Amino acid sequence: MRNFFTIFCKELRGFFLSPFGWVVLTLVTIMQGWSMSGAMKALQDAPIPESLVYIVFHMPQFWFYFLVIFPLITMRLFSEEERVGTLETLLTAPVQTWQLVFGKYFATLGFYVILWIPAFIQFQLFSILTDVPAPFSSGSLFGAFLLIFLMGSLFIAIGCLASSLTSSQIIAGVVTTGLLFIHYFLGYLTVIYSDRFAAAPVIRYIASNEHLRYFSKGLIDSRAIVYYLTAAAFFLFLTHHVINRRRWRS
Repeated sequence: MRNFFTIFCKELRGFFLSPFGWVVLTLVTIMQGWSMSGAMKALQDAPIPESLVYIVFHMPQFWFYFLVIFPLITMRLFSEEERVGTLETLLTAPVQTWQLVFGKYFATLGFYVILWIPAFIQFQLFSILTDVPAPFSSGSLFGAFLLIFLMGSLFIAIGCLASSLTSSQIIAGVVTTGLLFIHYFLGYLTVIYSDRFAAAPVIRYIASNEHLRYFSKGLIDSRAIVYYLTAAAFFLFLTHHVINRRRWRS
């Protein structure tokens, strides 16, 4: 376990010892503030029955910056190591493959969680600065952030796999972006075609926009939790297999 914690701490520190991590944190905070201000303006312009949490996480700009986070924070995980030649050193060192994969994955997941601390503070500041009851419940806030964490756990695992397949950060980022946008737009097939095709139940089961709709209302679906955790484990298994194959080849 010591090797795991060493890799974990090294990767997590790497996000904050370079300008990259602070730039990403700043951009996410600004974009989340933009979503918050847009949602508050929508509430001001017309009566909306949904909560502020629901509106914030259904603003178009939310998905725009949310899906871009993952290629940014995952594209360098393994591809950069291979490009500079340090991956060979890691693979020949007394470090097990799962320690390498899990160390990088959980460090990135930890940084991802940190990215959402300013957003959580923004929601808490609403009632403090406006001196009126917040137009959302604690259940809806908890549900929305729980799903954001679950989606992050899967999407980071997808980014890990893409990064392990190539030595180019650009290619890893493009592959991750493409897979995430495909996953996102699959959720709209049932909106476009209703339930008039055989795969509609499967699409509804994996649709992130459907999950966010329910979770941001405080409705926790255990099937979605199982889906995200199982899918994340599957992509991490594939990443482990790819890295392990490189270990034996080296």
